Amino acid sequence: MEHDSRSVASKLFAIIDVFDGAKPGSTRSLTAIAEHAELPLSTAHRLVAEWVSWGGLERDGDGRYSLGLRLWELGVQTAPARNLRTTSLPYLEDLFEATHEHVHLAILDGSDALYLEKLTGHDAVPIISRVGARLPLHSTGVGLVLLAFAPTELINAYLDAPLTGFLPNTVTSAEQLRRRLAEIRATGIAQMSEEMTPGSSSTAAPIRDRTGAVVGAVSVVIRTTEAAARQNEAVVRLAARGISRALGFR
Repeated sequence: MEHDSRSVASKLFAIIDVFDGAKPGSTRSLTAIAEHAELPLSTAHRLVAEWVSWGGLERDGDGRYSLGLRLWELGVQTAPARNLRTTSLPYLEDLFEATHEHVHLAILDGSDALYLEKLTGHDAVPIISRVGARLPLHSTGVGLVLLAFAPTELINAYLDAPLTGFLPNTVTSAEQLRRRLAEIRATGIAQMSEEMTPGSSSTAAPIRDRTGAVVGAVSVVIRTTEAAARQNEAVVRLAARGISRALGFR
């Protein structure tokens, strides 16, 4: 390898960039990190150890690495995310008390839905979401809401890219998604069933700030049943409206 003139900081950031776009919970070997960051294995080992010590990366029992919660914890300390999460929490708790199901709060982060909060019941359907997770926009309830109200340029870029089909019900057609997003904008609600996790259905609604801009989404995820499609729509709308009014929206 030729002499690397990058600074130590640049090399550290190159290591974190290896995980850019990775699926939640995915891991990387030290060799893969070194190759993608274009670092000698010895250098990668030393810098990855620094990340682990700080909390930016976590090492599992197989010696593989994943993103650590320290990065997310710092991210949510930004004023907009912190304010949204703090303002939303009482309404999320009310929504949880009304449903005793999974309750989510998410924001748009790049081309993903970033989960700021999750409340869950003991008997709720198993799902993969977690606080700090980044999940695709087209296959999650909150993601569909965030995508529907995103800038036109982001929508076009997202739909022009290949869309992963996680389950048979996942909509991966750009034309179908455009129609779906238009319906969400018209109704103010997103309904989806078994598109990310088997046996689960999601109802989501947008959260607006005082300017009317959509700054987040709230959802309830329940077990899929014949009556699941609409049963939580009213309480999800109510929670989203309450958070929006607390943020100054009228």
